[in-house]
Amino acid sequence: MLDINLIREKTKEVEKALLKRIDSVNLESIIKLDDERKILITKVDKMKAERNKGSKGKPDPEEIKKMKTLSEEIKKLDEELKNLEEKLKEKMGELPNIPADDVPAGGKENNKVIKTFAEKPKFNFTPKDHVELATSLNLIDYKRAAKMSGSGFWIYKGDGALLEWALLNYFIEFHRNNGYTFIIPPFLLNEDSAYVSGHLPKFRDDLYWTQDGNCLNATSEMMLGNYHRDEILDENNLPIKYYAYSTCFRREAGSYRKEERGMVRGHQFNKIEMFQFTKEDQSWIAFEEMKNSVEKLVEDLGLHFQTSLLAAGDASAAMAKTIDVEVWIPSMNIYKEVSSISNALDYQARRGNIRYKTENVNKYVHTLNASGLATSRLIPAILEQFQQADGSVLIPKVLQKFMGKEIIK
Repeated sequence: MLDINLIREKTKEVEKALLKRIDSVNLESIIKLDDERKILITKVDKMKAERNKGSKGKPDPEEIKKMKTLSEEIKKLDEELKNLEEKLKEKMGELPNIPADDVPAGGKENNKVIKTFAEKPKFNFTPKDHVELATSLNLIDYKRAAKMSGSGFWIYKGDGALLEWALLNYFIEFHRNNGYTFIIPPFLLNEDSAYVSGHLPKFRDDLYWTQDGNCLNATSEMMLGNYHRDEILDENNLPIKYYAYSTCFRREAGSYRKEERGMVRGHQFNKIEMFQFTKEDQSWIAFEEMKNSVEKLVEDLGLHFQTSLLAAGDASAAMAKTIDVEVWIPSMNIYKEVSSISNALDYQARRGNIRYKTENVNKYVHTLNASGLATSRLIPAILEQFQQADGSVLIPKVLQKFMGKEIIK
């Protein structure tokens, strides 16, 4: 959520910035609602002061009647104020974050590649795609998963399950050595949590909802961002760094691209998520640190990848800036995102009322998140980039100690 005072004081500047990511914006309607709210608050406060003054001493019958009428009017105005504040909150909640100055305007066509690592693999044989490799090596069972759960699901089996768990262990060891605290959170969240993370109100249909009104997490960011909700943190403890494991669930409403077979896009996948709570002057330093960590993880796997700065319209609405790390999938002739590194500034913290205590005033923290990493596109990249002519697959060196072998065949 944006700062209403910033909207009031720099209306034109905020509108110009928001137009980098959305087609139209009308801040005057929000300012008008806020004006109405302030007028109503002043009116109610004045009436309550009058009622309190009249209740002192022994009021006569006429005074009692007057106070009763006044109380009824106050009750009516309190309800009106509540409705007005809910409407203002809804309007404010629909506004995306203000993009950082260096974020390009527009959609994904304006994304900028800022780094590449290693070369695209070259084969002196006809390479297979990851679905064929995973099936022939008995790593993934797509058919039985579809039988049990429908399309968009898969089963890890044998060395496939070991490879999945080796990746997770590799990530966990890396983040533990980098001073992050490990968390395994619940996978169900209430509506308040989904609102704080920025998934509500806009992305309700992308989430799975239970009959009890909770949703399955789409990413551990949702849980970690709510961990300190409604808290005032000690300035001396910042930055606070967490990483969490979770299975993630996404409805992925809409049609898949026909080439996104196998594990490239699905309803359920595993991920390790990094998250930081920082002071306002620390967040861009933390952003660079998290980006470097993600790139180091993929570099040490030996995978060819690129790093891209996302244009405003292609980034999550809650984020001021997002950089994607994207691995090369040879069979698709395309790069696919395995991590988004994002800085929300104080946008999520305002929604979650997460502040830190300074000497003079309490300030909102800044929140940052990054996948570190998601596995469902790494396995296709590993299978395809490291396949051998005989149909076997070399295991990245950093995973071999977790796998207990050097090759899958």
